[in-house]
Amino acid sequence: MTDLFSLAGKIALVTGGSRGLGRQMVLAFAAAGADIVITSRKVDACREVAEEVRALGRRALAVGCHVGKWDEIDALVEAAYAEFGRVDVLVNNAGMSPVAPSSAQTGEDLFDKIVDVNFKGPFRLSALVGERMAAGAGGSIINVSSSGALMPQPGFGPYSGAKAGLNALTQVFAREFGPEVRVNTISAGPFLTDISKAWPEEGRRTSRSAAGRPGDPAEIITTALYLASPASSYTTASLIRVDGGLY
Repeated sequence: MTDLFSLAGKIALVTGGSRGLGRQMVLAFAAAGADIVITSRKVDACREVAEEVRALGRRALAVGCHVGKWDEIDALVEAAYAEFGRVDVLVNNAGMSPVAPSSAQTGEDLFDKIVDVNFKGPFRLSALVGERMAAGAGGSIINVSSSGALMPQPGFGPYSGAKAGLNALTQVFAREFGPEVRVNTISAGPFLTDISKAWPEEGRRTSRSAAGRPGDPAEIITTALYLASPASSYTTASLIRVDGGLY
């Protein structure tokens, strides 16, 4: 059974890989045998995580990239393929959910920034990498979405809409690049990542969910490994909620 979750000899690219859920997935994939491309806007932070990957005995490439900018995505893909020759696992994890005073006071620049990072960027990156995966040995694309797409809250229209669009992309690309490429969504609930430091104390201890609490970042690992590995060979176009049973 252990071999089912092995990523030995695989190449994984993780956006937003320098912290939070992204860093957890990077280190888990490396521990499972993968070499990793780590990208975020802060290349120095990516380099720090790359050193952690190398300490696990795997190869790593740190690339600075703003996933809301297509020219930077194109450069990221070229860098990844120049270094490793292929990408077997793509994780669209980078995201942002800034709070606006109200929907009416949400400016166009903020709206565009939210949609660019949460929807436009994953579309472009998945299109470029998915096409190469389908033409080669196949692969797995994992879109990290949010419970905000399934249970949207007032004031988060652009974010919820962008994440709902990301969920739709899972369906699109699973059919467009299948059967060689599997494409799935992790719908993440509240996790105690850096962003949780701004939450009220009560929000860091409890949540309106069956589990009754936010998740520890490490609790994303098993679902991510399942979707990245041969263990999920018959799972595609799926959305898996990892949210403690929010309601």
